[in-house]
Amino acid sequence: MKKFRSVILPGLFLLLPAVSAAQPAIYVNQVALDAAGPKMAVIRLDSPAPSKPTFSLISLTGNKTVLTAPCEQATTIGDWAPGKYYYRANFSAFTKTGKYVVSTTSGGKEYRSEPFEISAHALAVRTVPAIISYYTHQRADTPAELSADAKVLLYGSNETADMRGGWCDASGDVSKYFSHLAYANFMSPQQTPLVVWSMLSANDALPRLLPGAVKDSLRQEAIWGADYMMRALSDSGYFRMIIFSYFKKDPSARRVVGLKANSITTNEYQSAFREGGGLAIAALARISMLGKDGDFTSAAYLEAAKKAFDHLLINNTRYTDDGKENIIDDYCALLGATELWIATNDPRYRTEARKRAANLEKRLSPQGYFIADDGNRPFWHASDAGLPVVALSRYLTKETDPAYTAPALATIKAALDYNLRVTSETNNPFGYARQTFRYKGNIQNGFFIPHENETGWWWQGENARLGSLAAAAIIGGRLVYPAKGGWGVKPELAEFAANQLSWILGRNPYSMCFLYQFGKNNVPYMSSNYGHGSGKGGISNGITGKDGNADGSGIDFKISANGNEWRWTEQWIPHAAWFLQAVAAMAEER
Repeated sequence: MKKFRSVILPGLFLLLPAVSAAQPAIYVNQVALDAAGPKMAVIRLDSPAPSKPTFSLISLTGNKTVLTAPCEQATTIGDWAPGKYYYRANFSAFTKTGKYVVSTTSGGKEYRSEPFEISAHALAVRTVPAIISYYTHQRADTPAELSADAKVLLYGSNETADMRGGWCDASGDVSKYFSHLAYANFMSPQQTPLVVWSMLSANDALPRLLPGAVKDSLRQEAIWGADYMMRALSDSGYFRMIIFSYFKKDPSARRVVGLKANSITTNEYQSAFREGGGLAIAALARISMLGKDGDFTSAAYLEAAKKAFDHLLINNTRYTDDGKENIIDDYCALLGATELWIATNDPRYRTEARKRAANLEKRLSPQGYFIADDGNRPFWHASDAGLPVVALSRYLTKETDPAYTAPALATIKAALDYNLRVTSETNNPFGYARQTFRYKGNIQNGFFIPHENETGWWWQGENARLGSLAAAAIIGGRLVYPAKGGWGVKPELAEFAANQLSWILGRNPYSMCFLYQFGKNNVPYMSSNYGHGSGKGGISNGITGKDGNADGSGIDFKISANGNEWRWTEQWIPHAAWFLQAVAAMAEER
């Protein structure tokens, strides 16, 4: 979350590629490309080529050229790299399994990309086992943590609670969150509950693709998270939001808290729908259908979800910091109601799901982006931007009445159309998803979130946002833009989704693969308390707007910043959760 320093292990040397490096560069997904999906590289030159350059795809088996083709027309990105020219190399039609590099010639010299794999369902097969092991690594299960959390104090009282389990939130933060930034009202990310729900979503999408041992590990990890949420549920019916470490090594310092800016703690630790409560309800209701018990039974998971939902129907605005509901309450409550409806077939939950779906539909602006409040604030989110579409799509797996399916489908379509339009309205060879936000009273579009926002201090790389939008493009796209072959969506949406994941995996202006211990270039190892820290399969925050640009313009990535490097290099559990959902959706058995 914040307030730590990266630790570079002895012997580790990392050269950070600069956006404005002098020689030509080839940017690729350094891990894997699905045979059925889009496949592209981006080539940067320091001056425009006299004619469109060509590129070659070279098999590393025998160093054989298997494809040569012209690049697309040059584009520039003046906000990122003035004077540089970018050419896209599209080889989407190539599907043969193997390991490859992209090659181009400039000034009589050949340049090659980092290697990557092409194969069927490559992203899911290669990365899901590592992501599961990352969460196992993040378990708050050391003796010190388990002992402290068995009787952790509630802030401002002598009362304790058993809050054992769950996952450390980040490679630099051993606290545990349902959600943080609650005080900012419009920026609350879904954290621990999202991880559980994402695992269950992946479990349902990949019933036969993953080996039995991997599948079992995925389910066991979801149960581990569900058991923590059960312990976080109070007798009154609310979930306790946060166990905060205060960034101290002493486990006795840990407290159940609410958080304000600058790590100020309070006793406002009750989770509203938007503060993790809605996703926790959804995850517990969904895991009740798994048919596997953890420390609690499947029936107990379901009863807990019912109890928490009933409690928040009455008390939600008591727990929101501004006493109002907004779009985050709507999509989180929609998921909670939907999963309860699926699990119970109770029409009471159908009514609540329909109400929340209608709320989301009413929040859609004429331009296609959602409105977050009751006024004109655009909905933008650094980690969960795709969740409104994902929540509506999950709702439509149960809803069959055309009076309700039609407006939900229209909303999904408009939201996806907007994502494609805003992303393509300016030069954007990497296909990075752009967004609409309000800055100093003006509505504007940009690549990265504004650094000056309601939190007063929080901004970081947006790899979770990219994963969420990729998931939304595939899951929602199959409902409104179905297509044969590939990932089951029209080519524009498939390309949009592939661009977001490829950015995470190295096809970005810094050639950084943010999936740890994959690809060529990773961020430095980060240590943490109780032996936690960076783990294979974890995903770092990523690239931001320029440090110092309050509106989020420009571009930046730093591995050292006087203790603030967390904004770019820290692993965070929502990043891997959304990535997991996206790759599972791409490989889903249909």
